Amino acid sequence: MEAARPPPAAGKFVVVGGGIAGVTCAEQLATHFPSEDILLVTPFPVIKAVTNFKQISKILEEFDVEEQSSTMLENRFPNIKVIESGVKQLKSEEHCILTEDGNHHLYKKLCLCAGAKPKLICEGNPYVLGIRDTDSAQEFQKQLTKAKRIMIIGNGGIALELVFKIEGCEVIWAIKDKAIGNTFFDAGAAEFLTSKLIDEKPEGRVAQKRTRYTTEGRKKEAKTKAEAKNVGSALGPDWHEGLNLKGTKKFSHKIHIENMCEVKNIYLQEEFRILKKKSLTFPREDDKSVTSDKEMWPVYVELTNEKIYGCDFIVSATGVTPNIEPFLHGNSFDLGEDGGLKVDDHMRTSLPDVYAAGDICSASWQPSPVWQQMRLWTQARQMGWYAAKCMAAASLGESIDMDFSFELFAHVTKFFNYKVVLLGKYNAQGLGSDHELMLRCTKGQEYIKVVMQNGRMMGAVLIGETDLEETFENLILNQMNLSQYGEDLLDPNIDIEDYFD
Repeated sequence: MEAARPPPAAGKFVVVGGGIAGVTCAEQLATHFPSEDILLVTPFPVIKAVTNFKQISKILEEFDVEEQSSTMLENRFPNIKVIESGVKQLKSEEHCILTEDGNHHLYKKLCLCAGAKPKLICEGNPYVLGIRDTDSAQEFQKQLTKAKRIMIIGNGGIALELVFKIEGCEVIWAIKDKAIGNTFFDAGAAEFLTSKLIDEKPEGRVAQKRTRYTTEGRKKEAKTKAEAKNVGSALGPDWHEGLNLKGTKKFSHKIHIENMCEVKNIYLQEEFRILKKKSLTFPREDDKSVTSDKEMWPVYVELTNEKIYGCDFIVSATGVTPNIEPFLHGNSFDLGEDGGLKVDDHMRTSLPDVYAAGDICSASWQPSPVWQQMRLWTQARQMGWYAAKCMAAASLGESIDMDFSFELFAHVTKFFNYKVVLLGKYNAQGLGSDHELMLRCTKGQEYIKVVMQNGRMMGAVLIGETDLEETFENLILNQMNLSQYGEDLLDPNIDIEDYFD
């Protein structure tokens, strides 16, 4: 006879998800309530922790992300208990979650931080790899050692970095936009960076100060069913460091971009032969003639521009969808248009005492005119931190103001070894045609773009060591009228900081 289950302890603070949002949320709660147990539920033996946190300016922040064992977290915060299990069901009416290991956990406040999973262009095809986390990056590296040609689909940060880092392998890069990196850049910035792709890479890589991502030393036991379904935490900007991204061919960069197109069909070799279709060879810059490919490839991609290319495998880097599945059954969450759990300005979902933060949620408050949600690490950290503050305030019956980090969108990252700072409506998101752009560009050194509307700065992209981020952050926040400065605003001979200190 099965032993009677011990009655669940009266509700605790429970956080689901071991990524940046979940861990930040649990740490904050643990600090607020040192004498209470905080439960962190995650199906993985490793969690993502923020290290080397630096506040660069009022809103811009830089940090490294480190994979740590969950025991390290428990050692830092003795009142955090990590439960290594997936969530089977959320019973919101009973304030209870069921975990895959068969246990029930009652909560008084719950925060869902289960992240997002990669949108694959097609499910279940062995030649299509989705890259979002360290395990998939490692799988990718294994495949690349044997590859002569790969195809990359997608135009976000991961696709950009991949294309830059891959050597010795032909890369066909299919993007649905006119220019590369559309999520982050306009065509001008893309052009500035692409010239770097075409220049041969300098020998001797710049030493990175961020962490390297490894999955070595992970528990190597057979994955349980629960774990196989789960997706690891998202990668950060340096996830490819320490991975040897070299294919089999003996040249450095061979990249061909097919723009304004998407994937129409994917054929396996056998199917392709039967259909008697023709595929193209890798386009050569000097040769404009189109030749059909004699080589047989494991997989073929037909694009919406009617071109077909064969390759060894396809990398699907087409963004993510919020990982809401485990929580839907029996609960009527309001969902955002992007499929996330809708949260209000206190990170509350539509269900009582259930909060959400990070990639899983959709911000549905009236945002500041210069902030937008993007599924990035900086926002996961800010949301996790703020959700914990809101949960604490609510349980103590206190009121709390919206966190300042949501006043202005601000993100710093690295692309192609350049520092990249994005501020506000850096791509004129939602501003309609009623805006103007100002540019300053020094090839190989810096690219500065400012988005202006009615004489006020609404956004900026800074690539390179410009030292303008703090000044521009202040100008966007205080919405000062800059009409009188006109083009001088970006004149390199005028020290703009002196005007606005």
